[in-house]
Amino acid sequence: MGLMDLAEVEAVARRAHAEQVDKAGRPYAEHLAAVADGVRARGGSEEQIAAAWLHDAVEDYALSEQWLCEAPLAPQTVDIVLALTKRTGESPEDYAARILATPGARLVKEADLAHNADPARLAALDEQTRERLTGKYAHMRALLGI
Repeated sequence: MGLMDLAEVEAVARRAHAEQVDKAGRPYAEHLAAVADGVRARGGSEEQIAAAWLHDAVEDYALSEQWLCEAPLAPQTVDIVLALTKRTGESPEDYAARILATPGARLVKEADLAHNADPARLAALDEQTRERLTGKYAHMRALLGI
């Protein structure tokens, strides 16, 4: 059996997040598509685009880490998704260090942060949440040198 192609990865991600919405109440798959498009626009590889589709799957419990590690995915895709999966109690500095230490992960996180910090997307949130997230995203961009 060969590796999953991008259409298959997208279909798995859309199914896994089908019931999930973002902080503004939009279907979560819109965020995944925007991150995948952002990776593609930044010249990312197929492995990075696949990771973009799956970047929140383990963290959000949409898919298990076991599924990820056993799925017919390129090792780089698995490594990037695991690098982007925040761990309970982990500091932003440790999280950023893991991303920087994983080949290809920084570009996927850059596309994720770009979509998360999109002013139009943030405008749909209440002021307190918007300010908190704006600061959080700016701090992560600084840690990653973006």
